[in-house]
Amino acid sequence: MPDLSPIRVAFLLFPNVTQLDLTGPAQVLSRLGSVTIDLVARDLAPVPTDAGFALLPTADFGGAAQPDILCIPGGFGVNDAMEDAATLAWVGQAAAGAAWVTSVCTGALLLGAAGLLRGYRATTHWASHHHLAAFGAIPVKQRVVFDRNRVTGGGVTAGIDFGLALTAAIRGEDHAKLVQLSLEYDPAPPFASGSPEAADAETLARYQALAERSAPGRDARTRAAAARVSAPTE
Repeated sequence: MPDLSPIRVAFLLFPNVTQLDLTGPAQVLSRLGSVTIDLVARDLAPVPTDAGFALLPTADFGGAAQPDILCIPGGFGVNDAMEDAATLAWVGQAAAGAAWVTSVCTGALLLGAAGLLRGYRATTHWASHHHLAAFGAIPVKQRVVFDRNRVTGGGVTAGIDFGLALTAAIRGEDHAKLVQLSLEYDPAPPFASGSPEAADAETLARYQALAERSAPGRDARTRAAAARVSAPTE
């Protein structure tokens, strides 16, 4: 039997989060056993996701309990979150007491903006992978990357793989396999376009145009966030 000591998981909520970055791993981690999951935001108002519906926070920054696992999802709203001092302060505070500091998709950039990836191997969504080094991270092109207590997942659906890998690290492989079976996680995608290497040129170009429309100036804002982290302090 795995150790089922209580675990508290906190997911950051911010406007225009990609809900599957959060709900995918949350569904997996909810089956750790003896687990409490918190959705933490600036306040308790519903938080709009990029899917057109909102998620309800369970705690705000001032009232959130210290998590054992901190998970930062990504999405088109991540740049606003990286530029918000209160968000960065809570992430840094929560990370300081967490056993695991983690992210899915472009949530890794927010970890980087909080100064939490310096010297750590990490991954993120393929379209933002080139930004990791600017935050002091060591970029690794893998779906899930462990480095000490930092665990980062690739884009969106990689959050499910991330959740299962973290479950195995905490509760053991047998428990993780049971969770995978319970979720019938046996992916067989209908198209071979799930990575930039597999997608055709037209699909890749359409994605890049969509991303720029959805988050104008994203690359420039990410570079600016990285520059703030690396700037010398007085």
